[in-house]
Amino acid sequence: MLENDSPSGLTLGSPATTAPQGSNTSWVPKTPVVTPDEPIFLMTSTAQTISGFFVWTALLITCHQIYMHLRYYSSPNEQRHIVRILFIVPIYAFDSWLSLLFFTNEEYYVYFDTVRDCYEAFVIYNFLSLCYEYLGGESAIMAEIRGKPIESSCMYGTCCLWGRTYSIGFLRFCKQATLQFCVVKPLMAVITVILQAFGKYRDGDFNVASGYLYITIIYNISVSLSLYALFLFYFATRELLVPYNPVLKFFMVKSVIFLSFWQGMLLAILEKCGAIPQINSADFSVGEGTVAAGYQNFIICIEMFFAAIALRHAFTYKVYMDKRLDSYGRCAPMKSISSSLKETMNPGDMVQDAIHNFSPAYQQYTQQSTLERSGGPPLSRSHSNISTRGDNEKTLLLSSDDEF
Repeated sequence: MLENDSPSGLTLGSPATTAPQGSNTSWVPKTPVVTPDEPIFLMTSTAQTISGFFVWTALLITCHQIYMHLRYYSSPNEQRHIVRILFIVPIYAFDSWLSLLFFTNEEYYVYFDTVRDCYEAFVIYNFLSLCYEYLGGESAIMAEIRGKPIESSCMYGTCCLWGRTYSIGFLRFCKQATLQFCVVKPLMAVITVILQAFGKYRDGDFNVASGYLYITIIYNISVSLSLYALFLFYFATRELLVPYNPVLKFFMVKSVIFLSFWQGMLLAILEKCGAIPQINSADFSVGEGTVAAGYQNFIICIEMFFAAIALRHAFTYKVYMDKRLDSYGRCAPMKSISSSLKETMNPGDMVQDAIHNFSPAYQQYTQQSTLERSGGPPLSRSHSNISTRGDNEKTLLLSSDDEF
């Protein structure tokens, strides 16, 4: 007698690829099913051990780097953004490892990944802000590129901007396109949790009645727009950023965030097409999309080890070491390190920047210049200690008729 109502008779080596007779045939092969007697790799202690080794090694490497940046916290306006960027490794790695440990509970990974999704948007903003700090702020950048024609390049997506020149509107677009990702990403993460609670979300479920399809579309649009803005900014300032070795920095931030997103979507599609087996067990529930998410988390655990090494070279603390030593060659005390960490993780500057860039009165603002004062902090913001000529120049740079 055939067991038509239960897939437990199927094994890993015998996927059911023949569609049933009738009018409702489908070109998509049925996903092979793994029984409890034949657990997949993600359910084994070997997978947890391997992923744990890479995760904890990455944590040690990155936490040491963060500590050294806080110990030699000589350029707060730069290192604040660097420390925030570096925190992506511990958050990504530990979040993915926890998701893997709770793999047999299909709902847990959604809540863990929500934290990861929210923080990666924060990282994108801080990377662009770091580039602004490297170049001295908005006014200093405009003083260098304003009025120059935008070079047409299909590689950087500027072929449609032929005949235009760089303006304050150009920089505003780059900031706005980045900040919108900081809003869309956490918002979609919260919506995902809500849909998950009502059974309306499954990774890899492209059914029009499922929320995954629409969230994926919105994610792709938001991610692509943010990535395009970073490309435009780099294309406009690549010569100015040469002293700061921007190539490795740009590559690492983009690969960690953007490639991991498309990597997860590819795995979801592979599971939907039957390339990744599902699990059937009476002891626990593993729904559609969970296995693909599990492989995504396992891969991220390994990738974060290599990301930690690359970020150590991309955002080295050694350039700030000599600046932090006092006249006796001593570095900052622990109290100073803790206060620096508290100041670093305060997102107030991002909120203020969002208000500034999306405000209807944006053109009436005068962006503060980043100045280096001798005998004082290397970088500071100043409103009044600037000459009248400088104020006039900045007002001209931010005039209301200078749109992108």
